Amino acid sequence: QVQLVESGGGLVQAGESLRLSCAASGHSFSSNAMGWFRQAPGKEREFVAAISRSGSTTYAADYVRGRFTISRDNAKNTAYLQMNSLKPEDTAVYYCAARIAAYYSDGDSDYDYWGQGTQVTVSS
Repeated sequence: QVQLVESGGGLVQAGESLRLSCAASGHSFSSNAMGWFRQAPGKEREFVAAISRSGSTTYAADYVRGRFTISRDNAKNTAYLQMNSLKPEDTAVYYCAARIAAYYSDGDSDYDYWGQGTQVTVSS
């Protein structure tokens, strides 16, 4: 069993930055690929970014690439999502997810464990 706890969300203005953290416990963190997803009101959950279990490979969705960066610190059992140049359309609840596999996926059904989410609100 893996427990994931997100933090770092909040209310910011357009153009500002936030750094989300996802603290993991209950399973060998370095065994899991990690992903970030988001869900805006009235919309389906969508993929944001993912990272392999070693951290050597990352992938981000087109709509955040160049602005968001995913990373991880296996020694701290924590994954991060650095979000720069935030836009109002980035407003959503952000979830981290763990996949018990070496490689990541952009499909939410491929992930085994989920956090409770953290709200990010970007005002214009």
